[in-house]
Amino acid sequence: MQFRKVKKKFLQKLGNVLIVPSIIVLCKTLRITVKNKADLEKLLLNQNVIFAFWHGLMLAPWYVLRKYQPSTIISSSKDGKLLTKILHFWKYRVNRGSSSKGGKEVLDQLIIDAQNRLNIAITPDGPRGPKEQMKAGTVVIAKKTGIPIILLSVYYKSKITLKSWDLFQIPLPFSKVCIEYSEPILIDKNLSYEETDLKINEVGKIFIDFQKRAEQNCYS
Repeated sequence: MQFRKVKKKFLQKLGNVLIVPSIIVLCKTLRITVKNKADLEKLLLNQNVIFAFWHGLMLAPWYVLRKYQPSTIISSSKDGKLLTKILHFWKYRVNRGSSSKGGKEVLDQLIIDAQNRLNIAITPDGPRGPKEQMKAGTVVIAKKTGIPIILLSVYYKSKITLKSWDLFQIPLPFSKVCIEYSEPILIDKNLSYEETDLKINEVGKIFIDFQKRAEQNCYS
C-alpha cells in the first residue's frame, strides 16, 4: 500500500514537471490565424488595452498575446500554479489571487498596471465560472483606467473538450485555430453603480454573440 502511494505521488510530480513544456510545445504546433490584427497593432501604438477571452478557450489566447507581455490574474489553486509557470515563461506579469482570496488587492494591482501602460489579459468568467458569464473585473478596470476592452473569439478546429465547469478545450497538435479581435469597447468612467452593473451584462452579451460567430468567421 505504501509503495502505491509513493508511486502515485511520483507520477503526479512527473506529470507536473512534463505538462508545462508539453503545453509550450503544443502551442508552437498550432496553425493560428488572427483577424483584425492590423487594427489592434495600430491601436497599441498609442495606448494599452484589456484583452478578454473565455476561460475554457484560453490556451491559444495566452500563447498569441505573449508578445504584448500583459499583466494578468491567476488563481491561487494548484492548476493556477502550473499556468503561472507557463505564463512566466512567456514573460507575463502574473498576480496570484481570486474573487475569494485576495481578489480586491489583485484587481487594484491590475488597475495600477493598466495606469502604468501595461496591457491586461483576463478571463472574465474565471476561475470558477459560471461558464461564459461576465464578472465585474474587466469592466471595472476599463472604467477606472479609461482604456478599451478587446474581446477575443476563439475557435479550435480539432480539440479535446474536458468535463470541467468551463468545458475546457485543448487543441490537438497542428490544429487550425482562429482568433478574432473585437472592436475596442470603452466604458464611461462616470457610470453609476447601477449603470456599471448593466454595462457588465451588456458586454457579456456582446461577448457571447461575438464568440458564437467564431466558427463561421473561421471559414469566411
